[in-house]
Amino acid sequence: MPFAAITYDIRPGCEKELAEIFGDFKRVRSSRVEDASGGQAGTILATAVFLRDDTLVRVIEYTGDLEAVARHMAAQPGVREVERRLKPYLTRPRDTDTVEGFVATFKRSLLTTVAQISVRDLPAQG
Repeated sequence: MPFAAITYDIRPGCEKELAEIFGDFKRVRSSRVEDASGGQAGTILATAVFLRDDTLVRVIEYTGDLEAVARHMAAQPGVREVERRLKPYLTRPRDTDTVEGFVATFKRSLLTTVAQISVRDLPAQG
């Protein structure tokens, strides 16, 4: 299963506020990611958020099409609420008020995967 990581440029010294924002996060309604026709385009398996100094990173474990995952996230009330609450702490504004803006920002914020290793990728031991 692939992982994606997106960054947020934030003001340092806001760790408590940021932890509170993500601590209040409301899970997505469904982990099922659909394409424009309603067919399954993927699944969001897990997310994690990391913070140090002026960088916050959200890691997403998913299956399927990453752009469909970003579109799915853009439509989720909890994700929209987090993005709204983060705005005062950002040093670089993020255009996430629309689905198109969210997807474009997601793509710009995406870190390049350098390596990914999982025990799930190992051949079955018999």
